[in-house]
Amino acid sequence: MATKAQVLYDFTAEPGNNELSVREGETVTITNANIGGGWIEAQNSRGETGLVPEDYIEVGKPAAGGGGGWGTGGGGGGGGGSAAPLDLSFFDSRPTTATSTTAHSQASNGNDPWAAFSTDASGGFSNNWAAQPQGTETGRTSTHDPWASSTQTQPHPQAYQGPDIYPYPYLIDVDTGAEDDEWDDEWDDMKSTGGYGESEAGEGGAINRGGASGTSMKIKFPSFSKSGPELYLLSKPAPKGKDRLLVYMGEVGPIWSYPEAALDCVVADPKKGSKMYGLKSYIEYQVTPNTTNRPVNHRYKHFDWLYERLLDKFGSAVPIPSLPDKQVTGRFEEEFIKMRMERLQGWMTRMCRHPVIATSDVFQLFISYKDEKDWKLGKRKAEKDETVGAMIFSTIDPEGLPDLEPLEVEHKCEQFSRFTKAMDDGVKDLLTVGQEHWKRCTGPLPKEYQRIGKAFQNLSSVFTSSGYEGEATLTDALTEAGKTYEEIAQMVAEQPRKDLHFLMETNNEYKGLLGCFPDTIGVHKAAIEKVKEGDKLVATSKITPADKVTMAKRASTMSYALQAEMNHFHSNRIYDYNRVMRLYLEEQAKFYETIAQKLRNAHSQFTAM
Repeated sequence: MATKAQVLYDFTAEPGNNELSVREGETVTITNANIGGGWIEAQNSRGETGLVPEDYIEVGKPAAGGGGGWGTGGGGGGGGGSAAPLDLSFFDSRPTTATSTTAHSQASNGNDPWAAFSTDASGGFSNNWAAQPQGTETGRTSTHDPWASSTQTQPHPQAYQGPDIYPYPYLIDVDTGAEDDEWDDEWDDMKSTGGYGESEAGEGGAINRGGASGTSMKIKFPSFSKSGPELYLLSKPAPKGKDRLLVYMGEVGPIWSYPEAALDCVVADPKKGSKMYGLKSYIEYQVTPNTTNRPVNHRYKHFDWLYERLLDKFGSAVPIPSLPDKQVTGRFEEEFIKMRMERLQGWMTRMCRHPVIATSDVFQLFISYKDEKDWKLGKRKAEKDETVGAMIFSTIDPEGLPDLEPLEVEHKCEQFSRFTKAMDDGVKDLLTVGQEHWKRCTGPLPKEYQRIGKAFQNLSSVFTSSGYEGEATLTDALTEAGKTYEEIAQMVAEQPRKDLHFLMETNNEYKGLLGCFPDTIGVHKAAIEKVKEGDKLVATSKITPADKVTMAKRASTMSYALQAEMNHFHSNRIYDYNRVMRLYLEEQAKFYETIAQKLRNAHSQFTAM
C-alpha cells in the first residue's frame, strides 16, 4: 500500500535541486515523508521522483493498488470524518513570472530591484569601481512581482556584488568554479542540510549548497520566495514561547525590544589550516564575543551557513545583507585575507547590532558554541527549525499595542520605499564618485606631483652647473622642494586607504542592505492586498468573518514588524554615517595639515630677499 497525496498548488522545480514539478490537482505517491525542513519526497504518475514542499500537498489515507479515488470526503469515498483542510487556493490569483538567470557576461547591475515599486526607475547602474574586476558577478536581476514564486534560479537583489575596492582586483575563478576546499566538510555531516558537498534543499526553498559552478553565481533566497504571507495570515496560532520577538512603541514609533547589554564580537587572527595531508587548505578566523570573551573558530563556509540560516528564518521580516563573495582567486594572499576579515567583521558587527538577530539561538550558537559536539547539535537543531519564511511573524508580539490602520501603514510604507530608493541612488552615486577619485589618487594625480618634484630637482641641477658659488642655498632649497612634492605624491597615493576606503566600505554595505528592502516591503504589500480582499472572500465563502478579522490582526503584526525594522534602519544609518564621515574628515584634515606643514618646511628653506 502506497501513501497518496493530492497537490494543492502548482510547484515548479528549480534545476539542480532534486525537486519535482507538480500541478494543482495531481496525485503523487509519497516515497519519503521524513526529509524534514518542510519538504517530502514524492513520485508522480510518470515515475519521476523529487522533493516537493509539504505545504503544497495534502496527504490522504493509504490507497490500495488500483484506484481508489481521492478520499477527503464527498462523492461516496468513505468520509473519514476529518475536517477539510484550509483552502488557500484563492490566494493564487497572481501569475508566476519567470526570471532568467543573470548572465556572467553582464557588465552592469542590470534591472533595478526597485523597479517593482517605481515605474520611472532608471535601472542599469554600472558598478564599475576602478577597473571593475574582470569576471566579478555584478549582475542583478529584478523581479517584477516581488512576492511571486521564482521559477528559475536568480540573484537575490541583496546579493553582495563582489570585491570592488580598487586596490583589490581579485577575480572569480571561472575555470574551476567554487573554491572546492572552502566547501569541504570538516565538522559537517554530508547528509545534513548544512552540508556543502552536494546540492540539497533547505527549509524554505531550493538552495544550492554546492556553490556556483561555471560562470554564474547561485544566490540564496529567503523562504518567502516560495511561500507568501498568506500561509501566516490564516495559519493556526502558534504558542507564544520564549522566542517571542517583542515590539514596543518608542518615541519614533514601533521599535524592536533591544537587549540591555549591546552585543559585539571581534573577527581576528586568521590562520591557514590544511587537511588531507596538506592537499586541502583553508583560512580559519577567531570570533570572540564580548559576552564570553572566549574565541571560537570558524571558516568562511561556517559564516555562509549562518547567513543561510538567518535568511531562511528572518528574511521575510529582517533584511539580511549578504556575505563577501567567496568565489575569488588569491584567497591565501595576505592582502585578500585582510580584506575578507575586515568585511566579515563588518557583517558580524551589523548582525550583532540587530536585536532580533543578536538574540536568536542560531546566532548565539555561532559565536559561543562550547565544543565540536555542541556545534553539531546546534547546527542540526537550527536546520530543523520550521519557523521560517513568513511564519517568523507568528513569533512577533506587538505587546499591548492596538491594531494599525492599513491605509496609514501603506502611506508610511510608500514613504520609506521612496526614501530607500533615493538613498540607493545616492549611495551608488557616491560609490561612483569615490571610485573615480580613488583612480585619480592612485594614478594620474601622484604622477603630476612627481613630475613637479622632478622638475624642481632638475632645475636645481641646472643651477648647480653654473659654477656660481653664491647659489648653494637656492639649489639646496629647490632640491628639498622637489623631494617634498615627491613625498606628497606618495601621500596622495596612500591616502585613500586611510579615509576613502572606510567611506566606500560603509556605502558598499548599505548598497547591499538597501537591496534587501524591495523584498521585505513586497511581503508586507502582499499581506495588505490580501486583507483588502477580505470582504470579497467572505462574500464568496472562501473565508469566514472570523478569518477576515484574523487576517487583519496578523497584517497589523506584520506592519509593526516592518515599522520597527524601518526605525532600526534609520537609527543605524544616522549612527553609521556620523561615524564614518567624522573619520573621513578627520583623516582628510590630517592629510592636508601634513601637506601644509611639509610645504611650510620647504618654504622656510628659501631666503627672504
